[in-house]
Amino acid sequence: MALGRELRRKARGAIAPVVFLSLVGYFGWNATQGDHGLRAAADRQELLSRAKAELAGAEAERDAWERRVAGLRSNHLDPDTLDERARAMLNLADPSDIVVPYGPRERLF
Repeated sequence: MALGRELRRKARGAIAPVVFLSLVGYFGWNATQGDHGLRAAADRQELLSRAKAELAGAEAERDAWERRVAGLRSNHLDPDTLDERARAMLNLADPSDIVVPYGPRERLF
């Protein structure tokens, strides 16, 4: 009988620390591995840096196209850009031009 009481007393004394340790373990695991934890934050930062790099590339491409289109505006026609576009659309070349043929995979654009 005394042994049973002693075990119950020790079990009651151990319940609170076990509960609190399990709560600390649960929240500690979620702080590192959970949906809003440290690993998820690192993944989001990596995704953000890749998106910023893609944005910079897209903006550079857009700026290049805006410069080319600006040369074809009606208030200011750039003769070189107009000549380039006309030849590309008509698939023609000037007799004084030097034509460098490219293979099917070696395109400039």
